[in-house]
Order: sequence, then structure tokens, then C-alpha cells
Amino acid sequence: MATAETQNIAQQVRSQLEEKENKKFPMFKAVSFRSQVVAGTNYFIKVHVRDKEFSPSRKKALDLSNYQTNKAKHNELSYFGP
Repeated sequence: MATAETQNIAQQVRSQLEEKENKKFPMFKAVSFRSQVVAGTNYFIKVHVRDKEFSPSRKKALDLSNYQTNKAKHNELSYFGP
């Protein structure tokens, strides 16, 4: 389950996702997350955006490195590469 800290991280990459998708998201709510410690920490955050699910991935200084679309709330969070 997402926490206030998770929502804060998601908000910090929101504008990057909006720019990449070329649209604004009036709703941007973190619903679940997972982290992976490697040479830093990767965060996998599932974000509810209107009626779609996006999973932005965070690496190091809150840079959006990748994301996936067309995901549902019940889909498992797992690693996906760039």
C-alpha cells in the first residue's frame, strides 16, 4: 500500500511523466509501491491516473527512468527495464 512518502515521490516525477505523455493528469494518486536496493534505490510506484494505471520507476535523484501504461490495480508490480 502506498504511503504519504510514496505519494511525495510520485508527485516529484509527475511533471516528467506529463511531459513524456504530452498531457496533464488531474488525478495522480500512488496506490502501491515496491523498492529495490541496488547501487542506490529503485522505486516502482503504481499511480492511479483517472481511470488508467501507470507505473513510474524512480532511480537515484527522482528521475523518471521508465514507465508502463495499460495496467490495472490487480497487476503485480515487477521490474521492467528501459
